[in-house]
Amino acid sequence: MPPTVTPDQVIELLRQVKDPELGRDIVSMGMVKDTAISGNVLSLTIELTTPACPLKAKIEEDIRAALRNLPGITGIQIQWGAMVRQSPALGNVLSGVKNVIAIGSGKGGVGKTTVSVNVAAALAQDGAKVGLLDADIYGPNVPIMLGVKTLPPMKDGKLIPAEGHGIKLMSMGFLLKEDEAVVWRGPMLHGAMQKFLKEVAWGELDYLVVDLPPGTGDVQLSLSQMIPLTGAVVVTTPQDVALADVKKAVSMLNKVKVPILGLIENMSAFVCPSCQTSTPIFKRGGGRAAAGKMGIAFLGEIPLAFQVCEYSDCGTPIVVALPDAPAARALREAARQVAAHVSVANLQSQPTPVGW
Repeated sequence: MPPTVTPDQVIELLRQVKDPELGRDIVSMGMVKDTAISGNVLSLTIELTTPACPLKAKIEEDIRAALRNLPGITGIQIQWGAMVRQSPALGNVLSGVKNVIAIGSGKGGVGKTTVSVNVAAALAQDGAKVGLLDADIYGPNVPIMLGVKTLPPMKDGKLIPAEGHGIKLMSMGFLLKEDEAVVWRGPMLHGAMQKFLKEVAWGELDYLVVDLPPGTGDVQLSLSQMIPLTGAVVVTTPQDVALADVKKAVSMLNKVKVPILGLIENMSAFVCPSCQTSTPIFKRGGGRAAAGKMGIAFLGEIPLAFQVCEYSDCGTPIVVALPDAPAARALREAARQVAAHVSVANLQSQPTPVGW
């Protein structure tokens, strides 16, 4: 029996399918790009708001459920695409850059840079165009973790970022001699941030991840004044000392009106490499509880594993080196949660899209 359904009828049925993160139907958001019927097969293209969508499988399940009773249709083929929306606040401040995500912590020693590097690498693995700005001027370790030692030559008066594992990278570490310390006061830090943001040829990026120094100092203030951030992610460990400092970091971000995307708990438990048993090193659940009390999203728990440090020292993020390791899976899921919350933040800042 030949199908009697039309593409317009398909579109109407798809209006009942909502993006689980964004809470709007996929038709009015412009995510349904093409529908066609050939023989008894319906094909359609769905454009996600990020290639790192954490709920793609749920969206596909809901689409198939909505279309399962179409008369004469015996097969449904779904093609997937993605287009990351630009932060409305950012506008054209950084030409070609759609979103700027700061990753910080209230104190040092919580693995913030490791999280930043792996979040950036995971987003790149999912197909996003990603840059990583190492804004930890006093301790620029990102080049080591990505295995990159030098910058390309300047072009047209602009710094050209290095590249490693699919990520464009800029860091003070490229501009210092080995073992040279940075001894700068506030105005010089401000100038360095200005240079890294405005004098680097970042090109087209879906996400520029900024690895902040620990604490709530000059770099954080300068960054919030120079550029409208899409949002910030705060990294902590489960222990009370780290969580106390996280509250200060969140307070600072609120004062400078930076949207908070959520909190990631690092070193949540030690995973034994032999038996895979998970053992809390600090107390369990501190990050999740703190996020709940502060009213911010909890983006994930990252287990403590020696391979994370081992591969970082060798210049390869664990999401690249051991993608199936528990820590790598947790970091990849956290990165997808970050991307999803960026999509939500952008949607909330925009007027309702025109429907079909």
